Amino acid sequence: MRRSSTIAAVVFSGLFAVSASAQQWAMDMFKVTNHDFGSVARGAKAEFAFPVTNPYLEDVHVAGVRSSCNCTTPRIVKPDLKTYETGAIVAHINTDRFLGGKGATITVTFDKPYHAEVRLHVNAYIRSDVVFEPGSVNLGEVDQGKPSEQKVRVQYAGRNDWRIQEVRSDNPHLAGQIVEVSRGGGQVSYELAVHLDDDAPAGYVNDHLILVTNDNRMTQVPVAVEGRVVSGVTVSPARLFMGVVKPGEEVKKQLVVRGKKPFRIVSITCDDGSFKVDPSVGQEPKELHVVPITFVAGKDPGKVARTLQIETDLGAPAAELPAFVVISAE
Repeated sequence: MRRSSTIAAVVFSGLFAVSASAQQWAMDMFKVTNHDFGSVARGAKAEFAFPVTNPYLEDVHVAGVRSSCNCTTPRIVKPDLKTYETGAIVAHINTDRFLGGKGATITVTFDKPYHAEVRLHVNAYIRSDVVFEPGSVNLGEVDQGKPSEQKVRVQYAGRNDWRIQEVRSDNPHLAGQIVEVSRGGGQVSYELAVHLDDDAPAGYVNDHLILVTNDNRMTQVPVAVEGRVVSGVTVSPARLFMGVVKPGEEVKKQLVVRGKKPFRIVSITCDDGSFKVDPSVGQEPKELHVVPITFVAGKDPGKVARTLQIETDLGAPAAELPAFVVISAE
């Protein structure tokens, strides 16, 4: 029998009698359930991360993943998700072992707080005539404020007139430059230089450049680019959940703010001042600061979500920290 309420309402009220056949609560954690890789080169790294976010007050556990096809290998990123935490299910296309059109259904199994399954779908066409060496561009760890460049060789075998006409990027901080190295006997070799500029924000780089060719059948070939821009300051936890509080209740949590060299905390602020910090904290130069954060709940029940801005004297852009709290109804 179909239940009349969602798991969000069930969990919030503390009632746990949920039909074993109910799956919608798990589906609601995914904003994306389908991905088409399009045309990819043989041996290229082709991965897509399906984000999964826990919007509930109960902990969520991803028990396992399986694929309907050996052409795709799935894996779990962060199987245990507390309230408002985000993990991912990553689908990896085995371009080194398969060719042609491939598709797979990935089944994600949850066993906490209830049993459920969600099915994700991926498709790709693996080309036999284009090869990347190496299979992706790995920028590694890049200090924020510094540029980085890596190169990859693009090999083609087939038409004598095949050409790469353009390199496109949807990331304003990422660009590629292509240079033809050799051509003859139906084989073409290019060198692709991938450049990350010095204005790239801190965080993970997980993107693609698109090689636009003169092949009308498959004009676009993606090149995976990955890396991490490392800020001079890191904050733990990466997302701050203050918990479930009653109206008028005060709650405190601690942040750990760490730098590569001694620094002072100039300020920690949020949009409306609902999350408060003692301004005297962090004034002594240290590589690590433990910062108490205080929140006093208002009268209105519901979720409160804010972004804390953490400014230091290191000259780097302010670090941003998402902060959440749930005010319960009395």
